[in-house]
Amino acid sequence: MVDFKKSSGILAHITALPSRYGIGDFGKNAYKFVDFLEKSCQSLWQVLPLQHPSGDSPYNCLSAFAGNPLLIDVDYLKEKGFLKKRIVVPEFSVGFADFRKVAKFKNAVFNECFSRFKGGTSFEKFCEENKFWLEDYCDFIVLKKKFGKIFHCWPKRFVERDIFAIRQMRKQHVEEIRKIKFIQWIFFTQWKRLKEYANSKGVKIIGDIPIYVSLDSADVWANQKYFLLNRNGRPLFVSGVPPDYFSKTGQLWGNPIYDWKSLRENKFEWWIKRFGFSFKLYDFVRIDHFRGFCAHWRVPAGRRTALKGRWVKTPGGELFAAAKKEFGKLPVIAEDLGYIPKSVVEFRRRLGFPGMKILQFAFFSNRKNPHLPQNYDRDAVVYTGTHDNDTIVGWWRALSARKKRRVEKHLGKIKEINWQMIEFAMSSKAVFSIFPIQDIIGVGSSGRFNRPASMKGNWRWRFSFSQITGEVLERLKKLTIKIK
Repeated sequence: MVDFKKSSGILAHITALPSRYGIGDFGKNAYKFVDFLEKSCQSLWQVLPLQHPSGDSPYNCLSAFAGNPLLIDVDYLKEKGFLKKRIVVPEFSVGFADFRKVAKFKNAVFNECFSRFKGGTSFEKFCEENKFWLEDYCDFIVLKKKFGKIFHCWPKRFVERDIFAIRQMRKQHVEEIRKIKFIQWIFFTQWKRLKEYANSKGVKIIGDIPIYVSLDSADVWANQKYFLLNRNGRPLFVSGVPPDYFSKTGQLWGNPIYDWKSLRENKFEWWIKRFGFSFKLYDFVRIDHFRGFCAHWRVPAGRRTALKGRWVKTPGGELFAAAKKEFGKLPVIAEDLGYIPKSVVEFRRRLGFPGMKILQFAFFSNRKNPHLPQNYDRDAVVYTGTHDNDTIVGWWRALSARKKRRVEKHLGKIKEINWQMIEFAMSSKAVFSIFPIQDIIGVGSSGRFNRPASMKGNWRWRFSFSQITGEVLERLKKLTIKIK
């Protein structure tokens, strides 16, 4: 069991950081944010998945391993001599990320950098150490660029990964494959440097593993035997959850379902590699939809909602036993939100993983509400809200007068709802207290990062350092010292 130490920190995805290049990245402002965390006595920084997304969402990725190229710091490329000192930088929005505009700019930058790249020992070592995922990812990206669409729509020889067809493709795209590897090498070199800096300042990183992977991914294409697919590579079942707080018809995520029988027969090899990779990237790992390791909601492919699914048992106990045998201590936080049976709670506790509590869910049922701090055990990570919630200020403004009175029974007369909620969280028994950056700076619903029931306008919000005033820093620092 990992010895979790009582700590507090901030949830801020990399893309939300300030940057002159249109999206938050691993540049100087990421280091400046670490400095803010240290000065305000915060020892945790939680980020969302850093993997290469197929669209805007960091939870829908082309790979469970490859990094998001848009997070690469352009100034670092200049410093290392990969790029000319003067480049034309488009005029980007300050408060929102324009992913497509950024991608066009950075892809041009990467092309320029690669034209100057001569290779080296560090690059070759990276390629060898990451061979288990990197080669499949490179093949997938080349083929997706060539054919487009989801892999099961490609020519049959590539759907079935014919070895001769793959070899021929690699011979035809040697430089393109090398460029893809170069970009990944740069990404992980920069991330390692940033993480080491954070650790040197007493700040630990909480990363994120979504339980599922995208159908449109190198993982599914390269490991079809580990997923419930038909002979043409199309999913037989897809993922989701039944009706919940966010949706009356449930959430239909659409990811392919794992073939757990096949995974078990292969000693959970793919998952063990995924865990090991994540434990190197982060200090702690939040596993999204932990409930799915006890039983998963399986919806027949083709359904328009998640209503017609059913729960199917998952051999999560065997998986985590294998992971513990491989790695010893497992620095895992279990995302166990929604309706959670007692069996799932007992399973999580046997594993020694803290679960999650959300203060926005705490006030409107009864005294036994598991999200009320008075009901926490130490094995909890409390959030004012997550990336899927409204900001605290936006949430408060939207409440009815009756609901506001119920909140005030616990917090007292509301003067500054965000700070009162932060203090309420910090003063609980929970081992970790995490606050979205939006709640630290007190922004309203315009700062909401994601609306689970909506497909537009998500993941784009960004903050500026002008919002993190000296007053905010000192207030957070004093409150943290007071509670500790």
